[in-house]
Amino acid sequence: MDRDALKSLQTPLKQLYQARPETAIAEIRATGIVDFKGVTCRVPILANDGIEIIAGLHPMAGGDGTAACSGDLLLQALATCAGTTMAAVATAMGLEIRDANIEAIGTMDFRGTLGVDRTVPVGFTSIALRFHIDSDVPAAQLDKLIQLTERYCVVLQTLQHAVPVSAIRVT
Repeated sequence: MDRDALKSLQTPLKQLYQARPETAIAEIRATGIVDFKGVTCRVPILANDGIEIIAGLHPMAGGDGTAACSGDLLLQALATCAGTTMAAVATAMGLEIRDANIEAIGTMDFRGTLGVDRTVPVGFTSIALRFHIDSDVPAAQLDKLIQLTERYCVVLQTLQHAVPVSAIRVT
């Protein structure tokens, strides 16, 4: 997609959301289907023709490594969101990028997850994004690209701002 095509797609949306802010609010859902025998959970992804992601325990928590763990999925969501955002921002800026990849690297201590030590946090204690960009674009513009990617990446901003999450049982 080129700059003009992206602009033609986004401009009417931006105008609508500015004129009628309530139209910019959307609920996005994912439904996990639990498999108690396999100790896994699958999530159909309708945008990918219903292909399912199957998640299970990480090998360091007793899994066999055949299913993605939730930590993998979180990092993959971060990497794909940052990558999509980077592509849109680079297109909007008119930057020529030959190739790029983004590594999302998380660190966690499985003693927390397994309840071995209650003083150890459950989950990631740090996450880093590494941007590998192959381009002749000046460094200052690449820095701006990364800055704007960080600013507009939904998953990154959600992680950084720790939005309220509720967990309720529905009958």
